[in-house]
Amino acid sequence: MSRRTLHRGRVGDFGIETVTLPNGAVVDLEILRHPGAAAVVPLHDDGTVTLILQHRHAAGGLIWEIPAGKLDAGEDPADSARRELEEEAGLRAGAIRPLPAIWTTPAFTDEVIHLFVATELSPVPARLEHDEVITTARIPLEQARRMVREGEIRDAKTICALMLC
Repeated sequence: MSRRTLHRGRVGDFGIETVTLPNGAVVDLEILRHPGAAAVVPLHDDGTVTLILQHRHAAGGLIWEIPAGKLDAGEDPADSARRELEEEAGLRAGAIRPLPAIWTTPAFTDEVIHLFVATELSPVPARLEHDEVITTARIPLEQARRMVREGEIRDAKTICALMLC
């Protein structure tokens, strides 16, 4: 395999990789190498979850999500999930439990998102980054799952985590 990096950015390195497939064919693939991410369902004692409504330019506007973010170099995914929960939702987890990790779009990226459920929640000041436009909403878990089934929640990590928790 050989790799020619075309762009190094905040979310990862994009490049062309020349690889030999299992059938012997040699092909050029456009691949985004990503450091991974963590995402967390904030599950309150009363069965509600806190979702964020976040502006996503690539998706065309506001979308429902769970708190999530890119792993810092060497960061444990559970620590990243706790950090993102505080920064984006203004909640601190007393306990956190892992769910299965997912590949987001394995056709062109190696990004893995580590999913978690946070419980024993307490409020803390949110710390949004300059490029984050976020509001939060606390809704019953079953209503969030209904929003998934009805297509109102379309974000893959959020769908997976809500249906697994």
